[in-house]
Amino acid sequence: MNDQLAYEPKSISVAPGTTVTWTNDSDVDHTVTAYEDGIPSNAEYFASGGFTSEQAARNDMGGGLIAAGDRFKHTFEVTGTYEYFCIPHEGSGMTGAVQV
Repeated sequence: MNDQLAYEPKSISVAPGTTVTWTNDSDVDHTVTAYEDGIPSNAEYFASGGFTSEQAARNDMGGGLIAAGDRFKHTFEVTGTYEYFCIPHEGSGMTGAVQV
């Protein structure tokens, strides 16, 4: 996550069982929030703050903020495409994807 309100890289490909770590390298707080309809149907939902649904994450955005220098990790077990976004910067196009 960077000061240009973007995930860098915007998308990656990983093998099943890989843990991805997002690091906030900016001075602005960000979230990592999966789109519920943008992940495989049998995959575990993920969001910074430990939310179990997209709506819960949107309802408590502050609970999922990743401060400057902090990290969020998630392990991807199920193959498919996982689309995610930053709640406060979604309108600025801060989105990303992980292909497993």
